[in-house]
Amino acid sequence: MEYEKIKQLMEDMGNSKLTAIDIDFPDGTKISMKKETTVKVTTPVVEQIITTENMSEEEIKETSLDAIKGNIVKSPMVGTFYLKPSPTSEAYVEVGKNVKKGDTLCIIEAMKLMNEIESEFEGKVKEILVKDGEAVEYGKPLFIIE
Repeated sequence: MEYEKIKQLMEDMGNSKLTAIDIDFPDGTKISMKKETTVKVTTPVVEQIITTENMSEEEIKETSLDAIKGNIVKSPMVGTFYLKPSPTSEAYVEVGKNVKKGDTLCIIEAMKLMNEIESEFEGKVKEILVKDGEAVEYGKPLFIIE
């Protein structure tokens, strides 16, 4: 198969919604292509005032994050939390780094899809609440940005 035809096939694959394709040609040529997809997910954070009257100690501990000054970025899904795009790359953010609205903070891998989590806030990363490679649940606090 000619190089230009292979190149055109790669471009067509890149522009399509297909994620994988395997082709066996009669002349014995075999082509297998797979592309990884990244989904950008953003989640709004709602601040609220909570009183501790009539609350158990467990409920008070769970809500203590809400009392922290700053904006809390929470996980929009269940998955695995990663601070870096790959094991050899630098982290997207670290404590003390200034971020802008729309900056990528981390990746959450869910069902083999890498979902970039973007900041909804401008400010300085005050704290990273999750360890790299840790499993996270929906709504789990990930970052504090002030």
